[in-house]
Amino acid sequence: MTALSARKCVPCEGGMPPLSPAEAATLLGQLHGDWRIAEDTKSLKRAYKFRDFYRTMSFVNAVAHIANVEDHHPDLELGYNYCRVTYATHAIGGLSQNDFICAAKLDALFEV
Repeated sequence: MTALSARKCVPCEGGMPPLSPAEAATLLGQLHGDWRIAEDTKSLKRAYKFRDFYRTMSFVNAVAHIANVEDHHPDLELGYNYCRVTYATHAIGGLSQNDFICAAKLDALFEV
């Protein structure tokens, strides 16, 4: 299987079921350990901490770039030195592979 971060998101307009909890758990195992699947199993979340506002906003800009390239956009909550990222595929009411692909791309930002 290709590494999640090397894969591309595919358009999702609905009409397909969300990932099962078992499928989501398998994909979660390929991400950084700080990612969590919400209790309702409909979203994927991670909180990031930074030293200052500049680094926070640099990260947010990188997330925005990835979201636009992949055409899959997270919900972001941010402040001076933190950013909380939530992925969900709203068209299917749960998680899709796209959520995990984008999460893996964020993980790759910190591999350098």
